[in-house]
Parts: sequence; C-alpha cells; structure tokens
Amino acid sequence: MTKNIVRYAIWFLLIPVMIFLGVTVFGDRQYAFISIAVAILAIIPLLMSFEKRTHKTTELVVIAAMTAISVLGRFIFAAIPAFKPVTAVVIITAMYLGGEAGFVTGALSAFISNFYFGQGPWTPFQMFIWGFIGLIAGLLANPLKRSKIILCVYGVLAGVVFSLFMDVWGVMWFDGVFNVERYLAALITAIPYTAVYGVSNVIFLLLLGKLLGKRLERIKTKYI
Repeated sequence: MTKNIVRYAIWFLLIPVMIFLGVTVFGDRQYAFISIAVAILAIIPLLMSFEKRTHKTTELVVIAAMTAISVLGRFIFAAIPAFKPVTAVVIITAMYLGGEAGFVTGALSAFISNFYFGQGPWTPFQMFIWGFIGLIAGLLANPLKRSKIILCVYGVLAGVVFSLFMDVWGVMWFDGVFNVERYLAALITAIPYTAVYGVSNVIFLLLLGKLLGKRLERIKTKYI
C-alpha cells in the first residue's frame, strides 16, 4: 500500500511539480536539469516494482529495446509532421509489460529522441505526457488487448491528450501564466495536427500491435 502511494505521488505530484517549476521558476534556462530529474523520477516506480521479480535484467533490456524502437520510429517519420509511432509503441509496451514500463518508455523516448529533434523546455512536458499515456494504457491493458475498437479509441484519445497538454506548455511558456483565451486559440490552430496524430496512432497500433505484442507476450511468458 505504501509503495503504491509513493508511486502515484511520483507520477502525479513530484513530476508535475518539477515540470511546473521548470516553466514558472527556471524558464528555459534549466530544462536539461528538469528533463534529467523527470527521467530519474520516472524510473523509480519501475525499480520499486522489481523488488519481488526474478528476471529484472531481462525486463530492463526489453524496455530498452522498446524505447529504441520508439526513438527509431520517430527518426524514420521525422519528415511527416505529427505522423509518429511513439505513442503506439508506448501503449503496446504498457499493455504487455505494465504501466511502470509504459511510463518509462514514454519518458525516455521523448528525452532520447530530442537529442536529435532538439532539447528544450518542451522536453519535460513530452516526457510526462507520453509517460502518462503509457501508465494509463497499463491500467487498461486487458480491455485494450481484447478489443481493437477500444484500442483504436484509446489511440485517438492519446493523440488528443498529447495535443491538449502540449498546448498548456506552449501557453505557459509564452505568457508565463496560463491564459485561457490563448489556450483555446492554440487548440483550434492545432486541430489538423491533432487529427493527423490521432489517426497515425491508430494506424501504428493496428500495424505494430500484433507484431510486437506477440513477441512481448512470448518474452514475458518465457523470461520475465
């Protein structure tokens, strides 16, 4: 019970507070420190869940491999705005390895890939959002596995949530405070981006879900 409280406190209190401080106090001066802090905090709940597991190293290797696939996918589709497989890979990881693994995969995917796409004050926001999407996917793993419709709906919602939260960062970074009018304007402007992203999530989930899912299920059964 205590460990669960600590995990949720890290996910929903410490990490958001760290990101908020990065925007309101440090601005764009210490985003590297904030990103590293978020990455460390994201890993702690995963390590806590390893206490009673036997094949810890194997699971870490698998998570690292899924993170690499996510990062590579973002590189490959770099030329197509909003059309990226990151969210799909994060969701699939969480479905088969759990919410902690999904959160870590999402957070590290943003952190690592942004060494190519550009690190900035937006990086901690991306880390948290992709991690959060993975965490919820882990909690909803059973219905997501059973129904392609539910999986596709979640993929679309994940795209919407990503856009909603990233626009929060955009408004707060621009104004220093949250401006409702600017936020609504940003949401309207981002509708085409959000639509493409939601559709791409569905496409990648349908293409990669079975392919990666079978392998993760086999690895989990045999080695984890």
